[in-house]
Amino acid sequence: MSSELAIKASEKEVSIALLEDKRLVELNHSQPEQKFSVGDIYLARVKKIMPSLNAAFINVGYEKDAFLHYLDLGPQFSTLGKYVNQSINRRGRSIAVSKFKREKDINKHGKINEVLKAGKIVLVQVAKEPISTKGPRLTSEISIAGRNLVLMPFSDKVSISSKISSQEERDRLRNLITSIRPNNYGVIVRTVAEKTKVAELDIELRTLVRKFEKALESINIKDLPQLVIEEQSRATSVIRDHLNGNFENIFIDNREVYQEVKQYISEVAPEKEKIVKLYSGKQSLFEKFDIERQIKTSFGNTVSFKQGAYLIIEHTEALHVIDVNSGNRSKSGLDQESNATEVNLAATEEIARQLRLRDMGGIIVVDFIDMHKSDNKQKVYDRMKEVMSKDKTKHNILPLSKFGLMQITRQRVRPEMHVETAESCPTCNGTGKVQPTILLEDSVKLELVALISQNSLKKITLQAHPYFAAYLQHGRRSVIRQWRKEMKCRITVESLASCSLHEFIILDINGDQLLRKTKM
Repeated sequence: MSSELAIKASEKEVSIALLEDKRLVELNHSQPEQKFSVGDIYLARVKKIMPSLNAAFINVGYEKDAFLHYLDLGPQFSTLGKYVNQSINRRGRSIAVSKFKREKDINKHGKINEVLKAGKIVLVQVAKEPISTKGPRLTSEISIAGRNLVLMPFSDKVSISSKISSQEERDRLRNLITSIRPNNYGVIVRTVAEKTKVAELDIELRTLVRKFEKALESINIKDLPQLVIEEQSRATSVIRDHLNGNFENIFIDNREVYQEVKQYISEVAPEKEKIVKLYSGKQSLFEKFDIERQIKTSFGNTVSFKQGAYLIIEHTEALHVIDVNSGNRSKSGLDQESNATEVNLAATEEIARQLRLRDMGGIIVVDFIDMHKSDNKQKVYDRMKEVMSKDKTKHNILPLSKFGLMQITRQRVRPEMHVETAESCPTCNGTGKVQPTILLEDSVKLELVALISQNSLKKITLQAHPYFAAYLQHGRRSVIRQWRKEMKCRITVESLASCSLHEFIILDINGDQLLRKTKM
């Protein structure tokens, strides 16, 4: 399976599309000024204690206060708080975490008002971005992600990704990290670190340690809330999380983003620097790689997936519902049970893709076509687990119930991706009324006369819907011949399929657009 990344960037938005075997599987939109991304670390002040929720509300600068539950404080919350206070008092001089004396772990079953009070300064990290009417969800178990490793200050755990299946490799990595890990730091080894050399891991570990300790040097309580460590841009964080041996190309249509990504790749995987390519074609990047069409066909309520079968996807505040339908699909030679099983098995792949593509989180209920044999239900459950194994987001899948329903929970850390696929009618702009077609010829003629006389034009091009273009050029005494004589201008007519029936475009001799209009 080959993977490609297409990054389309403008001043207002950066859009990132992940393709697997040319098929769109993930889509991210982010604004350059976007704040409160997962991974951002803030120095903030406690706004309010809520004993009934065993939680606190923290002012991190968002319009709604962020939420911090007692269980998200982490065992070493007291040590982290002491380290932050000493960093504030040292005024720009760093403190080595490895030499810092740790406090006793907080009580796992304690109460929020035992460790926090209103006005206290805390170091927190965004665990969930603001969703709907809720502010960010926070944690005080700080983690700093690199390509191969995740660093956890004031922890002593070494964890290996469960996706590294070889026990020999797991043991090698565990022993290696244990030997180079500084005191008071925990480490999570990511899947991509498999077979990575010790020198590379050591360099990354030191870089992450330096990043955390250096950031705490510059904190200032006069400027709260304060962003202490910012997560990488969405483009580089997507690359960091997905970059592997299957990556073939990263196409970027913006030179500034191209330089940023190229610099990042040269640091973390210099051997892959050549896969980063600046796209400069005339056609839009997303059009070139068929991404625009895939977006339009993948984000509606109804999604087709195989020989007439389709999914219906509905979203509510509490959960997402996916209904599998066979449509008019019916294979000769197959009975109802076999046909239902085949459709359900095919549906699992599209469902897994939709969950990633829309970044659907929370509870997902899938209504499969009824199957009576338990073996077939088991096949569908096993296939769903198999296709969901590619999903890096934490999830849990339950077997089909006796009603044919499958329940999936998927971690939600960002708002769900939503793309409006319906468009306003380009002819009537959604009003439902258009100008009589017979008047279109007169309207175009008036516009041409005005432009030609005002700009003393001798040659222009008129682009219009193929039907209208054909009408203007029909016959020996065509309309366009008469216009050329009357206006004393060489008018060329071109048919343009993208024009609506009542739309026309006028270009000058250099091909520059002079006018684009839709007559309603």
